Amino acid sequence: MARLDGLDLASRRMLRGQTQGQRLSKRRGQSVEFADHRQYTAGDDLRFLDWNIYARLEQLFLKLFLEEQDLTLHILMDVSESTTMGQPSKALFIRKMAAALGYVGVVHHNRVAISAFANGVTMQLANQRGRGCISRLAEFLLTVENGGPTAFEKACKQVVQDRIGSGVVVVLSDMLFKEGYEAGLKRLFSRHYDVYVIQTLSPEERQPTLSGDLKLVDVEDADTAEVTMSAALVSYYRKTLASYCDQLQQFCTRHGAGYVLAGSDASAERLTLNTLRKSGLLR
Repeated sequence: MARLDGLDLASRRMLRGQTQGQRLSKRRGQSVEFADHRQYTAGDDLRFLDWNIYARLEQLFLKLFLEEQDLTLHILMDVSESTTMGQPSKALFIRKMAAALGYVGVVHHNRVAISAFANGVTMQLANQRGRGCISRLAEFLLTVENGGPTAFEKACKQVVQDRIGSGVVVVLSDMLFKEGYEAGLKRLFSRHYDVYVIQTLSPEERQPTLSGDLKLVDVEDADTAEVTMSAALVSYYRKTLASYCDQLQQFCTRHGAGYVLAGSDASAERLTLNTLRKSGLLR
């Protein structure tokens, strides 16, 4: 927690917050953080004239400052049945990341909301700000239940309809949807949101060790498939999965969204303190 205190949310866009906060945006406004000068024009506030420049150049210049604004951090957390799979489970890793990002958001007085989704949004914690909200954030993450099928587009539609302010949206999910991810993500891509996708896959999904004649059952809809797991089929599966993840990354990049792929066995601490800083989500 002490190391997380040194981080803050970042946005690659100039997003207008709803209230003044502790985050310096690229937007010029009024604060103590000096940004630049520009020439005075009729109607400008005389309080911001730089009289030192006037004394030297006999020209009127206005001081510009970086504006302090809040951001809304909206975390979309996949709690469908498929996230319970893996050792360690994807669900545990997703909760760890939601806890870390939510903590960074509230302690820096950004507005934080978490929407748990399966067949649409199943549970939501909204409008959290300040250290006093940490216990509510923890309680939400400890009590939200995993289960049911996934309807990703439905969940994204609900989130967009209930939009509060502008800010950063982080999707925590395995992104393995039969309906596809394109329609859902397109609902999030807008001038109001800076979108990041953190795709989480279990070790068993990335490097399966299954062999022989098997009947595979989908944990969400009970769909079945009978297969013979040969070395050739496992190799084909790995290539297909890698291609799927590459296509998701390219889709995000084309639409100006950030993308990170993480295993459920990865260190949430290292991902937060290193990877997400390099990706521009945290600073």
